[in-house]
Amino acid sequence: MKLGIVGAGMIVGDVLSFIHEIPDISLAAICSRSGHREKLLDWQHRYGISQIYSEYSEMLMDDNVDTVYIGLPNHLHFSYAKEALLRGKHVICEKPFTSNLKEFLELKEIALQRKRVLLEAITNQYSKNVLTMKEYLPKLGDIKIVECNYSQYSSRYDAFQAGETPPAFNPAMSGGALMDINIYNIHLVIGFFGSPGKVEYYANMERGIDTSGMLMLDYGTFKCICIGSKDSTARSAMSIQGNKGYIHMPSSANICDYFEYTPNKETPIRVDHKDHPHRMFDEFAEFDRIIREQDLIKVKVMLEHSGKVMKVIDQAKQSAQMDS
Repeated sequence: MKLGIVGAGMIVGDVLSFIHEIPDISLAAICSRSGHREKLLDWQHRYGISQIYSEYSEMLMDDNVDTVYIGLPNHLHFSYAKEALLRGKHVICEKPFTSNLKEFLELKEIALQRKRVLLEAITNQYSKNVLTMKEYLPKLGDIKIVECNYSQYSSRYDAFQAGETPPAFNPAMSGGALMDINIYNIHLVIGFFGSPGKVEYYANMERGIDTSGMLMLDYGTFKCICIGSKDSTARSAMSIQGNKGYIHMPSSANICDYFEYTPNKETPIRVDHKDHPHRMFDEFAEFDRIIREQDLIKVKVMLEHSGKVMKVIDQAKQSAQMDS
């Protein structure tokens, strides 16, 4: 993979911290607006990035870039991904894939028509611990209750309350708890159980944005609650309860550090199959394999999954009467 990165935020710095450990990924370019030039120059020197650009269109003309990673604010994902696909590039797009299902379906159609790889960067769908957890689900018997809580007091919430509108709390930029933090829970649950039968979102709204909320997913034979909060904090965790035992993961759905499997009336069994400390390593190692092998079958599988997630997002917004 000859990777071109667009963005200069925290998530991009996170990717750069480990990407050199995947030998088949070369850092061909990075792009951000001119105000970030000093940061880009520092990263170029520190991580051996071949080229830096202040204009996205120029980076897309670079033949040394075959894949674009989009680490921009949520509302920009669609337009930047579309432009890259139309230029013949593969695309890895940070979560949430797009602002709504309609945008996602347009990107999917372009990618499939042009036989380009299009993938959503969502850690828990590639985590070895999550993949192992899925194998344990039959041991639980009939699933009854699923509970996910990812609550983290936002560093920008005080500014928001003071009257500012940072991207994380800007409706026009597809911010809010559902899109920014609860989406990890949604990916986790849909990855395990598929699409729910009914979706209801009960949001705490401030100035037109959901600062926290509870997403109720009805699967008929069992019920699920996904809690996402940016205005308060708690111990993030996930539990899956069945009539023969339960699974508990004492971390947020984006980290998946380890989990415990507890059969009824027996001692918990701790399970930890991760082999790299960084939560994003597994997904980028798999992205590299997919692109190197042109595994379009896996691409279609992951696009189907992301489409189910975007449908739930749309349903949740509609149920809470939030603007899409």
